[in-house]
Amino acid sequence: MRAEWRLITTGHECAGHYDAFMPDEAAAVLGGAQEALERGQWSAAKDAFEAALAHEEAAEALFGLGNALWWLGETESSVRYQERAYAAFRRRPDPTQAALTAIYLCLIYNASIGNHAAARGWLARAATLVRENELAPLAGWVQLCRATVATDTGDPRQAEAWAREARKAARRFADPDLELCALSELGAALVALGRVEEGASLLDEAMAGALGGEAANLDTVVLTCCRTVTSCSRAAEVRRAAQWIRAADEFNRRYGSVHLYTTCRIAYGGILLATGKWAEAEHELQAALKIGKGAEPALHAEALAKLAELRLAQGRLEEAERLLAGFEDHAATACALGAIRLARGEPAVAASIFRRRLREVGDGCLEGAIALELLIEAELERGQSEEATARGRRLAELGATVGCDAIVARGERVIGRCLVAAGEAEAAIPHLESALSAFSRLELPPEVGRTRLLLARALAGSEREAAIAEARAALAGFEALAAAADADAAAGFLRSLGVKAARGGPKRIGLLTKREREVLVLLGEGLSNREIAERLVITRKTAEHHVARVLSKLDLRGRGEAAAYAVRHPEHRSATR
Repeated sequence: MRAEWRLITTGHECAGHYDAFMPDEAAAVLGGAQEALERGQWSAAKDAFEAALAHEEAAEALFGLGNALWWLGETESSVRYQERAYAAFRRRPDPTQAALTAIYLCLIYNASIGNHAAARGWLARAATLVRENELAPLAGWVQLCRATVATDTGDPRQAEAWAREARKAARRFADPDLELCALSELGAALVALGRVEEGASLLDEAMAGALGGEAANLDTVVLTCCRTVTSCSRAAEVRRAAQWIRAADEFNRRYGSVHLYTTCRIAYGGILLATGKWAEAEHELQAALKIGKGAEPALHAEALAKLAELRLAQGRLEEAERLLAGFEDHAATACALGAIRLARGEPAVAASIFRRRLREVGDGCLEGAIALELLIEAELERGQSEEATARGRRLAELGATVGCDAIVARGERVIGRCLVAAGEAEAAIPHLESALSAFSRLELPPEVGRTRLLLARALAGSEREAAIAEARAALAGFEALAAAADADAAAGFLRSLGVKAARGGPKRIGLLTKREREVLVLLGEGLSNREIAERLVITRKTAEHHVARVLSKLDLRGRGEAAAYAVRHPEHRSATR
């Protein structure tokens, strides 16, 4: 928020600005605080701003302290100080700084807290100040905020339009930070619309500029990184997302943004979940949850939703349900909640949840494609095959139009599922084969296995041996993933064809004592020896002894293998209850 923003973020340039409002000693303290903030020394900046406030409650000190607290993950306190800063700037009056503070509050409420009503309120206040005071250089930042809120509330088409306006303003006023942020918002909107390659290219460009030193403000790097890793992971751009997450982690090691750290952990956890690396996904998502809902409530709900998806895939339905208790009204949890209802045999309730989510995001984006496929599955459970087939064809056509393999694959699978349900198995085969090919190219083993099982059902009437081969391949994949419910379904289908299909299971779990099984469960959750000791109310030395015994008895080489073993074999959990 460049030329004007530097008045309150750069000690040298803003010294003359606040000298008029405070004595020399206070101005010197505040100048030192601003310098610490610029260097990314958040704790030092916090202490210095608090010292400045001890002299006088200056608006700049309130704003700076709020900024430092946000970087430190103290989000609620950050908002309180930002709101006090806004009021102080208004009393002065200083409409420029008041508008900038309102913009900052809009972004915090939107991204960190997930309170979109408050975000829109602060956005409206900023827009009014910019308009009434003719603050033309800030108009682009208002457009950027509009794009950001639109993206996060499921309106990528409007987000695209506003992001383009923000980019034009950035070029007009030579504002590199605004241009980088607008590029990332535009890229995110295009990815959400299914125009993945076009959008990802803009995200790449924004990341290169932000991490390459073009940004004058560290906040710009955080915003750009978060948009990129989230968009790429949701679009199944696995390699691209992983590469940018590594780059973002390097930045985070230097500057330590709680928001960026949590975003990256959730995004990477989602990638690992989609690609079948579930032990690693567990580790990343548990790391995100440790931040706590107090620091990042919006991201906390998203992490819970991802972890619930993992539990569902593992066949641990009750655990998935417990994870989302109290978070039923969060948009991020909608699909997971609907999937739980579907798994519980409540397709009508599930369909209602999926329809509500589709009304919020529309079916013209990637998230909408996932919700639509789940809705169609629920409709088929209720015998509504004609409507489901029509929806599936529209989904496949949309994917082809925007060139998004992930949407095409889901659309083709839906058509195949509907044709099988309608008794037209032979007609379903080419659609399911097309979906299988696309999911294989995207390297998404869970989706490959689910599509193989559908293909096996389609082949069963005409090509029994081919059906058995596909079902066996699906079962082997599900067993490798420890996808209990899917593996049970594949084994049951094979048995229906007269093929023996006993489920595999943990061979050595009986060697463990009850306490050692409890320790194995906690290793699966990624807990340290100290945390295990605290959870089980034992000494740390005793915990270390139990961990060593688990590793020895199961012939595992370390904690990582133990965690992976625990996640692959959830059956032992019943022995700990």
